[in-house]
Amino acid sequence: MVHEKLSRRVALGLGATLMSTAASAQGGGPLAGGPLAGAGAGPFATQPWGPASRIEGHRYSVERVRFSSGGVHLIGNLFVPRGPGPFPAAAMLGPVAFVKEQAPTQYATRLAAAGIVALAFDPRNHGESDGSPRRHEDGAAKAADLRAALDYLRTRPEVDADRINILGICQGVNWAVQAAIDMPAAARVALVAGHYLTPATALMYLGTPERVAQRLARSAAAAERFRRDGTLDYIPIVQARADTPDPDALLTALPIQQFYIRWADRGPFRSYLGLWENRITTMSEGGIWGHDISPVMPGIRQPLLMVHADRAASGPAIPRALLDSVPGDRKRLVMLDGRNQLQFYEDPMTIDLVAPLIVDHFAAGST
Repeated sequence: MVHEKLSRRVALGLGATLMSTAASAQGGGPLAGGPLAGAGAGPFATQPWGPASRIEGHRYSVERVRFSSGGVHLIGNLFVPRGPGPFPAAAMLGPVAFVKEQAPTQYATRLAAAGIVALAFDPRNHGESDGSPRRHEDGAAKAADLRAALDYLRTRPEVDADRINILGICQGVNWAVQAAIDMPAAARVALVAGHYLTPATALMYLGTPERVAQRLARSAAAAERFRRDGTLDYIPIVQARADTPDPDALLTALPIQQFYIRWADRGPFRSYLGLWENRITTMSEGGIWGHDISPVMPGIRQPLLMVHADRAASGPAIPRALLDSVPGDRKRLVMLDGRNQLQFYEDPMTIDLVAPLIVDHFAAGST
């Protein structure tokens, strides 16, 4: 039996409960606020998908899709451009413990508007997808899920099977690289604002070798408890309050906290933001701070685009060194200096600079 120290029901329901309590405290009864009051009836849904599980837009349609990865059912949103097709396509992975409604949707909408089928999905253990332990990060599993997403795209009549590409964002770059190596038939690879995991990156974020060692030891102990009797330990991804530091959080920088904590709100009008939870299994950290992409990177054989900035995750030097390790000359690094990591997640002016670079790269095919 699995024993969780923080129940998922509590984690998902707390935001809605607090919002309901606050509304009652303000007076006026449950309808105070007019059309912005009260929770919606019926089962959870991120959008009013309708009987066809599809939303028709002006420049693209969005379809709620299901596919399988290693026997685990995954949920995704497939963005399909208007027109006859077939189109180039891309599947993507986002930042650590992401859900599809975060950065992947920002890129998927822009790719689809420019003529590329884009699949944003929840990896196993996260969001609407199945899999356990919940909120467990497993790089090998994420790479497998991305490969399954590419296989799914090949089944779609709208997709040009010779131009199916891989996009990695932030920490997703690490598993995107692995998937590209495992699937040489993937046409091209784009890596945006990569949080490239290396020993130097772990030291950059945790501060001292002793702190890195402590985190890895804690992760290993948590993994042993899970193997022994099913006990699951969790840590927050970011501290719950900006004014209350939490040294146990995965990411302790205040700007990261300010971005992510908004996604933990389970209020009744925030279903469109998906099912992000501010927690991660403690045993996940071993595969994060203990991972090293450096020996893997030279295995890329596809044409490669890297987009980064001086204030993006992992800094400017690590991406340059990793790019240098990739053989051949079908590679390009674009530095958008002056931008920070969070702008690559949600700033329209930054993403609107990045998206055309990705579109041009993916549209070219495997040549």
